[in-house]
Amino acid sequence: MRMSARPSHAAPPGRRLLAASTAWAVAAAGAAALTFGLASSATAGEFLTNGGFESGSIAPWSCTGNTGSVVTGQAHTGTYALAGAASASDNAQCSQTVTVAPNTAYTLSAWVKGAYVYLGVDGGTSTWTPSTGSAYQKLTVSFTTGASQTSATVWTHGWYGQGTYYADDVSLDGPGAPASSAPPTSQPPTSQPPTSQPPTSQPPTSQPPTSQPPTSQPPTTQPPGGGLPTHALVGYLHASFANGAGYTRMADVPDSWDVIDLSFGEPTSVTSGDIRFNRCSASECPNVESDADFKAAIAAKQAQGKKVLISIGGQNGQVQLTTTAARDTFVSSVSAIIDKWGLNGLDIDFEGHSLSLNTGDTDFKNPTSPVIVNLISALKTLKAKYGQNFVLTMAPETFFVQLGYQYYGSGPWGGQDPRAGAYLPVIYALRNDLTLLHVQDYNSGSIMGLDNQYHSMGGADFHIAMTDMLLKGFPVAGNTANMFPALAPSQVAIGMPATTNAGNGYVAPTEVNKALDCLTKGTNCGSYVPKAGPQPGLRGLMTWSVNWDQFGGREFSKNFDAYFG
Repeated sequence: MRMSARPSHAAPPGRRLLAASTAWAVAAAGAAALTFGLASSATAGEFLTNGGFESGSIAPWSCTGNTGSVVTGQAHTGTYALAGAASASDNAQCSQTVTVAPNTAYTLSAWVKGAYVYLGVDGGTSTWTPSTGSAYQKLTVSFTTGASQTSATVWTHGWYGQGTYYADDVSLDGPGAPASSAPPTSQPPTSQPPTSQPPTSQPPTSQPPTSQPPTSQPPTTQPPGGGLPTHALVGYLHASFANGAGYTRMADVPDSWDVIDLSFGEPTSVTSGDIRFNRCSASECPNVESDADFKAAIAAKQAQGKKVLISIGGQNGQVQLTTTAARDTFVSSVSAIIDKWGLNGLDIDFEGHSLSLNTGDTDFKNPTSPVIVNLISALKTLKAKYGQNFVLTMAPETFFVQLGYQYYGSGPWGGQDPRAGAYLPVIYALRNDLTLLHVQDYNSGSIMGLDNQYHSMGGADFHIAMTDMLLKGFPVAGNTANMFPALAPSQVAIGMPATTNAGNGYVAPTEVNKALDCLTKGTNCGSYVPKAGPQPGLRGLMTWSVNWDQFGGREFSKNFDAYFG
């Protein structure tokens, strides 16, 4: 959560704010080349028409938003090439649908040039390249049609705001090519595409589920309320460091804040599990209070009904509980912090590479990755130790939760970012112990919502779509037989930056109120209407941070107070 020293997801190239790191990782459909050992065939042939664009026109290709054109001077071979003009609102996808045979193996390839260029087939595999420089690069994917499949739509596209890409010599090769299909206009080179994993970046477009996800029921047992008010305001307090927002004493935290997360407890090393909470030094925070005054102020807040938690992680606090020894150390060290300061509970703000899924760990309901299994065990132990009044909250990034609608872990073929959706098994396992989930709806890339459209930061719709996924539930990786169940509205808050300085994705109070109106009342909705329906029991809002809100004249907290009275 720490800005200046801690952003979450980085914005796309060219849109980074003053503190953009913790890369928005790729949950892509694999490395730059996916091969599946296709059966060879002496009758293999070309299925695409005008794959070299030598007709001088687009047809029979079609491109979204009239973004595609055929140009000269950019060809890989021959005279012409496809130019896809990706813009801020259109990724310039160009596609062609062809007749194919069921249960048949095919290879799709293309030579592409530009930044963030993708190649794939609807409902199947895809691949991409982050940049080809000034040269062409070959992309290749392979797929096998379904038992009753008789058509396939293949496509190439760029990425939002990344500019024009070029494609040429696009080929779909397989057995039994139509006799009328034209041969390729030129023989493409035979060099193999690179096999290295591309760096993390924006996720590629993938085909969404073909049917609406079924309704997922919330927990059958009453989730823990944690003693929170009906509508709660959660804020992170810079307790162990200073930045541009300045240091705020615990006693000076306004009464608006119902949950105060002390930022941060961090490990002595990534895999030690040994968590330490070191208060800001007087040299860094000249107005810091004494330990005694800090502890007394915590007790005073609690006497007013406020909850004070230790938040573990943040940008710098990578925590990987790879062993049971690290798990046990985590439990004992976190307990020591809670006991020393008399805290109400724990917030899990694991970011970066803290959580990831091992290859083959594909069922979020039965995880096998040690870092996931050990974290679940540690949190259950802490909950059991402190009892039902123990407040447990989580603040994952959208990449680790909502992106799970499209991608989960390294995927069925490997090659995806193993962190995609990695919080889902933790949330699921703790669903009857979790007081509050407040996903960070900021510093995020575009995410597909339940309407199968991409939603981006900057307005109420993003918060509505992301929150609706938690209130409705969703099929993990598009598998409607594997539903991530809805959380109770009382377990959900919306994470937002308090000011423009605090994080990428700030929205003005009017947009905050639109999101709340739509989610709790079903009114004032924009292009996205929640599939879960109005949820007046939505718990509230979370922000990074108390300090930035103070710095910004308390715009965020005052608006919350005015909205909920």
